[in-house]
Amino acid sequence: MANIQVNNLTFSYDNHVDNIFENASFNLDTDWKLGFVARNGRGKTTFFNLLMGKYEYGGTIKSNVRFQYFPVPVPYDKEELTAMELMEEAFPDREFWMVCRELTLLSMDADILYRQYRTLSYGERTRVMLGWLFAGDNQFLLLDEPTNHLDSDSKETVKEYLRRKKGFILVSHDRDVLDACIDHVLVINKCSIEVYQGNFTSWYENKERQDRYETEKNESLKRDINRLSSAAANVKAWADHAESTKIGFDPVKEHDRFISTRSYIGEKSRKMQARRKDIEGRINREIDEKKGLLKNIEEVRDLKLYCETFHKNVLIRAGKLAFGYEGRTICDNIDFEVKNGDRLALCGGNGSGKSTLLKLIMNELISETKESDEDDMAGKAEIFAGELSVCKGMKVSYVAQSAKNLKGTLEDYAKEHNLDYSIFLAVLRQLDFGREQFDKRIEDYSEGQKKKVSIAGSLCERAHLYIWDEPFNYIDVFSRMQIEKLILTFKPTMIIVEHDSTFIEKVSTEKIFLKTQ
Repeated sequence: MANIQVNNLTFSYDNHVDNIFENASFNLDTDWKLGFVARNGRGKTTFFNLLMGKYEYGGTIKSNVRFQYFPVPVPYDKEELTAMELMEEAFPDREFWMVCRELTLLSMDADILYRQYRTLSYGERTRVMLGWLFAGDNQFLLLDEPTNHLDSDSKETVKEYLRRKKGFILVSHDRDVLDACIDHVLVINKCSIEVYQGNFTSWYENKERQDRYETEKNESLKRDINRLSSAAANVKAWADHAESTKIGFDPVKEHDRFISTRSYIGEKSRKMQARRKDIEGRINREIDEKKGLLKNIEEVRDLKLYCETFHKNVLIRAGKLAFGYEGRTICDNIDFEVKNGDRLALCGGNGSGKSTLLKLIMNELISETKESDEDDMAGKAEIFAGELSVCKGMKVSYVAQSAKNLKGTLEDYAKEHNLDYSIFLAVLRQLDFGREQFDKRIEDYSEGQKKKVSIAGSLCERAHLYIWDEPFNYIDVFSRMQIEKLILTFKPTMIIVEHDSTFIEKVSTEKIFLKTQ
């Protein structure tokens, strides 16, 4: 057992006005299974990079363990190597038998190490990398969203594996994964950092109780602040009136006052001004203290959706549908209908055709190459059998699986997608974008912030049907719950692909399970 001691940590990027961390101090135990929770852009990945020694910072970070980061970077020109060759290059100290042991725990055969890395699915790459990392000694693992893009089966395997491990920090926005795998929570609040013992749900329930308590005090605090502000104004008016009477008087109304009384009034005014400054200082200090009591409450504001109802009740109908690429069937015998108000969840493993079906529905038959998207394949998607009927004239809003290629300014994005720029910025503000983010280019955002740009754009569009393909990759927990509430409130017609089981259980009205041929 060892400690990671963080003392007075202060860090800011060169192009940032505000510090990401400022005089942060806390201790972590290297035997913990630690969940790392924060809003997008609050510094989770930055903290990992600081632990890895990638940036210079103020304060100290002390530990006698090695830090290892997931995902292990694999350059594109190295993907022709086998998983074994990559492991030997990145981790020459690993014992082969220990890696095999870890792969067995991850429900994988050791033969996978002899396959070319480029032939591995995303889920296989994730599990191989975890096997590499956990086969080491005297290390503390920094796991940055290991379950992103994983289908339900792969995620369950990884979740069960991590449940039996210790000595890691896990960044994940999947509540189910966090609850299953962690025993402590590291939280970056708006104005502080705290460490909590327990899983995500116990931490969040405790946070909600604390937030409710502080919110209930809010009205009382507002009344106190208004009273104190009014008292400060009265003291100022009282002192200013005394000051104004030093010079000049009305001999009719003030028949008992003479020029010789000016010095007396002046001294009286001086004392009043001194008392005024003293009282105002005490009042302002008390006001600042009361305002500071609510500084860590996460303001999850209600979102709006401009959904419309199509004039026909059945928007999409599929009957005995079979589809695939270049003569190869991916999926067949698919039957479903999407009616106004339905929220259809497409479920299935990686490569089962979920994204392909979405593209067929949208008449987007040309796939786009995305580095970590198994459902994207070269060539044209084809319908081989059955029927796929999509109503003409529908307005569709689409959120793509990947947002990493977004570039330019927010204003450029709004113009490209015909969005009202002021409404677009307002929605981003509600998704916890600071105003300082508006002046940055999108390519400088974190992955979670890029996805929020895509989601905000969709929320600004008036549509009959919303098609979202894994919208929550990299999106923080608070925003996920915010969007859940939005969907349950406005009840839009949707087709969703998403591996966050908690979200799907809450918002979907129907599920379809696709199976690879």
